[in-house]
Amino acid sequence: MPTPDFILSMRAKLGTDLIWLPGVTAVVLDDEGRVLLGRRADNGRWGLITGILEPGEEPAVGLAREIAEETGVVARVEFLTSTSVGDPVTYPNGDRAQFLDLTFRCRCVAGEARVADDESTAVGWFDVDDLPDSMPEHQRWRLRTALASTGVAVFAHD
Repeated sequence: MPTPDFILSMRAKLGTDLIWLPGVTAVVLDDEGRVLLGRRADNGRWGLITGILEPGEEPAVGLAREIAEETGVVARVEFLTSTSVGDPVTYPNGDRAQFLDLTFRCRCVAGEARVADDESTAVGWFDVDDLPDSMPEHQRWRLRTALASTGVAVFAHD
């Protein structure tokens, strides 16, 4: 998916300076307790479904949109499980960003998992005890936190 227009507009003013962006992560579970993952087109790593919120977009609405756009799965966003701040990222073109992440536990309600846009090369359901080796540790933490959640969000981690 192309860079959102609002980011291109900011980049026109700020160049490659560090920008702060709100991001969302989905821990989507099916009825068998498997988690939905996508293999990223940009780096080939498997991970949870993530996205950037549009200006003014409600987090749960934006996350449900991202899940459907990227995987074809319709999910019900159940509750917030954690908030965290990622390390600054530098992209190949020199742009820098840092993300505030809101992770939600979600439930699959319809649809077949499939590659639905150009952000992923594969999409699938995985047993939580048999995750791909390429899944980053920060996403494993988000998954563990969501699975253990009692509905009270974790607000920071080291």
